[in-house]
Amino acid sequence: MAHEIPAVELAPGVNLPTIGFGTWQITGGSAYESARAALDAGYRHIDTATMYGNEEEIGRALRDSGLDRDDLFITTKLPPSHAGRERQTLEASLKALGVDFVDLWLIHWPPARGKSLPTWISVLEQRDAGRIRAAGVSNYDTGLVDELIKETGETPVVNQVAWSPAQHDPRFLDDMRSRRVIVEGYSSLKNTPLGDPRLVAIAEGHGVTVPQVILRWQLHHDIVIIPKSTHVSRMRENLAVLSFELTSEEIATIDGGFTGNS
Repeated sequence: MAHEIPAVELAPGVNLPTIGFGTWQITGGSAYESARAALDAGYRHIDTATMYGNEEEIGRALRDSGLDRDDLFITTKLPPSHAGRERQTLEASLKALGVDFVDLWLIHWPPARGKSLPTWISVLEQRDAGRIRAAGVSNYDTGLVDELIKETGETPVVNQVAWSPAQHDPRFLDDMRSRRVIVEGYSSLKNTPLGDPRLVAIAEGHGVTVPQVILRWQLHHDIVIIPKSTHVSRMRENLAVLSFELTSEEIATIDGGFTGNS
C-alpha cells in the first residue's frame, strides 16, 4: 500500500480503517470493477448496505481480490423497513457477500417510531451470535443514540452520518466523542462549493485538490471517511489525503462552513 491507513479500535481486535471505500449508487458490473480496483489500490474497508443492491458484486470482488478475510473490514447496513426481520436480512447479506460475518452492521436509518430499540436489541443478538463483530447506527441524532444506550447499556460503536463543511456541527461531534461513538461521514463533497477561493487557496498551498482538502479536514476531526468513486485515479487520490496535514488556521476556515453547490 502506498499509505498505511490508520485504524480506530471499535472493540477488542476490531479495528476500523479511517479511510474506506463507499459503494452507494454503484451497482452491477460497475460495483464489482470498482470494488476490485479499490482493493487493488490499497483500500481494506468496504462500505455497502442491503439498500444498495450490490452486496453480491462486492462479495465477488472480495473473493477475487485474493486478500485474506482477516485483512478486510466489511460494513453493511439493515434497512429500517426490515425492522423485525433482522436475522433474515443479515443472513441474506452474509450469503450475498460470501462471508461468515461482517465486521460492522449498522441500522441504516432510524426505524419507524417505537421500533428503534427492539431493532437495536436484535442487532446486538446477531453480534453476540458471532455474525457481526461490531454494531452501530447511521443517521441517528444524539437523542436516539442516548435512548439505545439508556435502555440496553450498549453504545453503538459507530454513527454514520452525512458530513460536509456546510453540515459541520461541533456539538454533535462532542456529543458522540463523549459517548465514545465513532463518527463516519458520507456525502463529504455535497453542498460544498469546490471552486470557493478559500478552499482553492488551501488546496494550492498543499499541492492537492479541493476534494482532498475536504476529506483531510474530516480526518483531522477524527471522522472516518468513506469516499466513493468509479475512477481508479480518484480512488488513489482519496487515499493520498494521508500524505499532507492542514494547519489549525486552515481547519478553522473550513469549520466556518461553506454553502452552495459545487
